[in-house]
Amino acid sequence: MPRQAWSPKRERQYEHVKESEKERGRSEETAERIAAATVNQTRTAKGETKEPKSPAERAQARRDMARVGKKGGKAAKGGSRGRS
Repeated sequence: MPRQAWSPKRERQYEHVKESEKERGRSEETAERIAAATVNQTRTAKGETKEPKSPAERAQARRDMARVGKKGGKAAKGGSRGRS
């Protein structure tokens, strides 16, 4: 998988995420894709990238991250009720 030059810190992050995904039973190819998406998402969030991702790249990264897990939780059902 072609990728930009990452810092040593991001290389370690990539290897860590890849190994974690393989331990969860993911294939090598899927683990690599998820790890790369995770590192690239982190780089983007930290402002380490110079060019924005294309819409197709963002969509693929979102799909990869959705497979890993969801952030946050669901809102409580039943509307906004105050404390009683």
